Amino acid sequence: MIKWFTSKIYIALLLLISVILVGVLGFRFFSDYSWIDALYMTVITMSTVGFGEVAPLDDSAKLFTVFLIATSVVTFAYSVSVITEYIVSKSDPKKAQYRKVQKMINILENHIIIVGYGRNGKQAADKLLAYNKSFIIIENDRHTIEKYQSDSLLFLEGNATEDEVLIEAGIKNASCLICTLPEDADNLFIVLSARQINNNLKIISRASQDTSYKKIRLAGADNVIMPDRIGGDHMASLVVVPDLIEFLDNLSIVGKKSINIEEISFENIFDDQKERTIRTIDMRSRTGCTIIGYKSPEGEYVVNPEPDTILRAGSKIVVLGRPEQVNLLNKEFNIL
Repeated sequence: MIKWFTSKIYIALLLLISVILVGVLGFRFFSDYSWIDALYMTVITMSTVGFGEVAPLDDSAKLFTVFLIATSVVTFAYSVSVITEYIVSKSDPKKAQYRKVQKMINILENHIIIVGYGRNGKQAADKLLAYNKSFIIIENDRHTIEKYQSDSLLFLEGNATEDEVLIEAGIKNASCLICTLPEDADNLFIVLSARQINNNLKIISRASQDTSYKKIRLAGADNVIMPDRIGGDHMASLVVVPDLIEFLDNLSIVGKKSINIEEISFENIFDDQKERTIRTIDMRSRTGCTIIGYKSPEGEYVVNPEPDTILRAGSKIVVLGRPEQVNLLNKEFNIL
């Protein structure tokens, strides 16, 4: 939209300058006016102010003046209306905010797009903020945007079911899309559109109904989360294994001071591509942290891996420790 409006300004200015040049050259040729007089006659003719001629016009000059009036009235009126509209739009707070958002979006790369700022959208945004991840929120409700808009939250007003809105949010350069809308049909449509626009995008979607789970996965979502099922399972687990669930609830994966679990990729630990075993890096004695999980480059997960497990490029490990141990781990391996 901004690019389209800017192009109108350029077209209006180009037409205005072209007509002025034609008028100046025409009066210079037909009436032998000086350059200043030719410019003066062109301007008063285009603006139709009705001042007198610099010198009497012969028939050819009069015919040229008629042509210039017919051409310039439309051109001048169009140019003035476009330029006026542009100046007025500059003072419009909503349009000014839209331009500010678009400028920020244009410089984003590998960012995350959150669709919807309801309960799940807020939770996702809070966690991404804790990890200092770049993200943008697409929200259709103006009241919600005005209520939560801040320097740390970047909102784009629009309906994410429209491809144009997804493109404005920078989906072609994004790394992940999180759909949190309450309606499964909307999430399904967005996932389908997003996958068509960016085939390399990681897509995580919410689902409310069991029947929607497979459909959203088939549409292209990498992960489908059902908050109601997770909540019910969690409550039942508090009855069956309360101490275990309480222990897991006390584990923190966000926050610089309280983090207990950290995910580390092979590339974050080693600059080279040489394979190593878990025993070789000796993480327990160096940092006090314990490796509790391993993910191979092929995506296979191993819980409590053996010391002889080989770490390869593209693999990841999950470590557990007290906050001070995790902080020491980050310093030891220069993990940001």
